[in-house]
Amino acid sequence: MWQILQAFTMAHEFPVCFDRGTFSPDNRLLVDILGRAGKARHRVLPVIDDQVLAGHPDLLERMRAYAAAHADEIELIEPPLMVRGGEICKSDPQEVDEFYQRTQTDRIDRHSFALVIGGGAVVDAMGYAAATAHRGIRLIRMPTTVLAQNDAGIGVKNAINYKGRKNYLGTFAAPFAVINDYDFLSSLSARDRICGMAEAVKVALIRDGEFFRWLHEARHRLAAFEPEAMEYMISRCAELHLNHIRTSGDPFEQGSARPLDFGHWGAHRMEELSDSELRHGEAVAIGIALDSLYSHAMGTINTETLLAIRDTLEGVGFTLRHKALEQLDIDAALQGFREHLGGELCITLLTAAGQAEEVGEIDLDVMHRCRQNLVEAVWPA
Repeated sequence: MWQILQAFTMAHEFPVCFDRGTFSPDNRLLVDILGRAGKARHRVLPVIDDQVLAGHPDLLERMRAYAAAHADEIELIEPPLMVRGGEICKSDPQEVDEFYQRTQTDRIDRHSFALVIGGGAVVDAMGYAAATAHRGIRLIRMPTTVLAQNDAGIGVKNAINYKGRKNYLGTFAAPFAVINDYDFLSSLSARDRICGMAEAVKVALIRDGEFFRWLHEARHRLAAFEPEAMEYMISRCAELHLNHIRTSGDPFEQGSARPLDFGHWGAHRMEELSDSELRHGEAVAIGIALDSLYSHAMGTINTETLLAIRDTLEGVGFTLRHKALEQLDIDAALQGFREHLGGELCITLLTAAGQAEEVGEIDLDVMHRCRQNLVEAVWPA
């Protein structure tokens, strides 16, 4: 036998920025990011969530004025590609196909940029399109929701749904940059603002007990959407997610352990059962509550911690019961999660606020009992 063992490493580097007024003519953040690709007049295709445009009707005017003010550095490709916001853009192939068409009609190549402005679903779907067109078009994400700014829009994953399976088709592809502009949050509904907080509770519970205690103490401020509290919650949550991706040794999830999916094995299935009526953050909050009840039942966290988790989730505005929880086939959901991981089940359980462990087996009788307790709102005293 004769073989050549091929091995190489490649560094991935991208800035995640927190800002306001990105399209103010005197704000150089975007043009400086483009300048990281070299001194040139960079071609940029704007891809915009229609729900964002509805909430910010002057957005196109501001973008055009910004491009005009920096005409030597930006060529804004017109018209922008408008895509439907929400889960529909991940489930219907129309948007991804339209992106592919625009890359052909507007000569978008691997040295051009896609500037994707939208919520988590749009960022996910258009990130998948950008990663697969020409084997990779430079992507700048501008997430516009709490969930996208602190989780979905800042990492290296992109995905669309396929035949009812959430995130079945996807890629791991680092963006060129991420710009979190807090000004976009002003048009969000209360429901959308609350949804993004689930990922903050999740990452705090598995990574940072001090942050979880802050979330618990600040839950009423967060429920009132106080700007200072919201911005700290977003930035610290993003920081913890990025730190895990950078230091875990498995940024592209080649192994089975996925601690950042704490509470997610049931959440994804509940979203499917509700036909996406249940938002991702809402499903994750229920999933966190379920796995926390299970951790308590298995003796790995105490009652005080469990009740603090419940009070934090409900305090920021989540409802921890839904008909999808009652319909959840736990055995099938765990099997689906096992297949998604590659055949080996690996579930994250809490050992304390800020600490977790990975387990390969679930006591189904105990998990069924925890689900029933959550449905009936039965919590230990």
